[in-house]
Amino acid sequence: MCQLLGMNCNVPTDICFSFAGFQVRGGATDVHGDGWGIAFFEERGCRVFLDPQPSCASPVAELVRSYPIHSKNVVAHIRKATQG
Repeated sequence: MCQLLGMNCNVPTDICFSFAGFQVRGGATDVHGDGWGIAFFEERGCRVFLDPQPSCASPVAELVRSYPIHSKNVVAHIRKATQG
């Protein structure tokens, strides 16, 4: 089962603080260590980052956390693989 982080705002808002707390749940403080992803709109385009590594140890997640993301819509997930 995955865990989701979503944000929908009326003005572009910084997601870095919320993502930093969510990132450590991906393998460090929780069992969701089977990959992660984030998608957000940036002006007229959409950026998507996916990684099969736990987000707590992912260099891509560190890049996203330090990147000044300002968006009206963001969806992130951390994954825990299950059978069925």
